[in-house]
Amino acid sequence: MYVIREVLNCKPGKVRLMIEKFRSISMALKEMGQEPLRVLTDVTGEPYWTIVAEARVEKIDDFFAIEQKLTTNETVRKAMADYHDLVDRGRREIYRLES
Repeated sequence: MYVIREVLNCKPGKVRLMIEKFRSISMALKEMGQEPLRVLTDVTGEPYWTIVAEARVEKIDDFFAIEQKLTTNETVRKAMADYHDLVDRGRREIYRLES
């Protein structure tokens, strides 16, 4: 099992808008029969305005296959169209779940 985290540092005041975008992805995932994203926001983080979208998959290849399907979903494409305007920087973290 793997945990993949998209860690985004949003521009001030833009976290709520980014949460809504990740909710759109979660709805599309549910429609595909997949587990929705777990979305977290920082409370005391450095830097402020950090949001994490977390996915769990059995195999890393599963994640990339799902990601590919999401890019063809018109609802997701519309929801994510301007997300670069909300984000200063981001990174992807991939962890193997050991226990």
